[in-house]
Amino acid sequence: MAKPVHAQIGDRAIRCLVCGGDTFREREVKLNSTGMELFNLAWANESARGLICWSCGYVHLFANDALKLYRAGD
Repeated sequence: MAKPVHAQIGDRAIRCLVCGGDTFREREVKLNSTGMELFNLAWANESARGLICWSCGYVHLFANDALKLYRAGD
């Protein structure tokens, strides 16, 4: 299982939009489009960074490089 992380953009900490938690696990999320799927080119779709809330499981998506992650407990 992925290790828990805290996240921030600039000097603003990210908190879960549902439960307010501040601990997440990270994973890559493909942003699939119907056209690319139709032609078996899903591998070429863009990706986003997904932060999955450790408490409630809500998935937050970030499509730029401004997101910074820190191990929980640091």
